[in-house]
Amino acid sequence: QVQLVESGGGLVQAGGSLRLSCAASGRTFSRGTMGWFRQAPGKEREFVGAVRWRGGNTYYADYADSLKGRFTIWRDNAKNTMYLQMNSLRPEDTAVYYCAASEDLVEIVHASRYDYWGQGTQVTVSS
Repeated sequence: QVQLVESGGGLVQAGGSLRLSCAASGRTFSRGTMGWFRQAPGKEREFVGAVRWRGGNTYYADYADSLKGRFTIWRDNAKNTMYLQMNSLRPEDTAVYYCAASEDLVEIVHASRYDYWGQGTQVTVSS
């Protein structure tokens, strides 16, 4: 059984940082795609960023344009875990953050391409 479990969410003041984790079990996704999405109240789920296998031990991370420079994604294959480091947080970053994964190399921005999802973790940024 495949499980993705997010952790690390919480309440932080504007300008602060949080690191989210997504621990995978049942699959490694080491040659696939893992991504982060978020959904704020009353809004659609939006792409945050993702990391895709590029061959060998190389992975490539990409991000939503609006988040580049503040958010960083990487994965630790030994722990079968993906991370999302969020810096300079803003109130508009408040959302439930979801981890998603596919064993294939998928178009990273499309939520429908991912096969597995976590339950989400709440991030709240106060002004």
